[in-house]
Amino acid sequence: MPAHRAFEEILAGAFEGTRPGVAEENLQPRIRSVILHALSNKFGYIVLTTGNKSEIATGYCTLYGDMAGGFAVLKDITKTTVYELCRYRNSLGPAIPERVLTKPPSAELKPGQKDSDSLPPYEELDPILRGYVEEDLTPDELIAAGNHAETVARVIQLVDRSEYKRRQAPPGVKITPRAFGRDRRMPITNRYVPNGARPSS
Repeated sequence: MPAHRAFEEILAGAFEGTRPGVAEENLQPRIRSVILHALSNKFGYIVLTTGNKSEIATGYCTLYGDMAGGFAVLKDITKTTVYELCRYRNSLGPAIPERVLTKPPSAELKPGQKDSDSLPPYEELDPILRGYVEEDLTPDELIAAGNHAETVARVIQLVDRSEYKRRQAPPGVKITPRAFGRDRRMPITNRYVPNGARPSS
């Protein structure tokens, strides 16, 4: 893509001597965002973001990339619920290709990338998110519910560290008792840790 090559050339000097990583990967969604917003600006469209609650909760999204837009349709819908909605829609008649529902989830920012490289499986992640975000469960309560202690600690850390991203997300649909935004806002000051954020063990 010419735009991507141009950005790589612009950044070549600054990135010299470093190993390619997340910064290079995130160029892709940020370039797409520039293009989508140019079309929006020119023709009066509204840009819809594609991040779901699982991704937004854990910060598995690109600031000024896939997070940039005017309305977040899936903002309050976890990844597992997205799949359930897709299957329900297909039960009414074919609409979403089966390969979309069966292939491993991926941000597709590098070859072979899978969401599970960076996050717990969504079947484990989403119940923890529901408990922590929507039900105000403590880490110890989440562990008592059958979740692994290490996974609970990791998920809570991801959620708490990603508040600064969520503050910059567009508004979206609210379908749960507690959505990010007006329902749940945490401090974004350095080293803030809410009470009970770590298991007692």
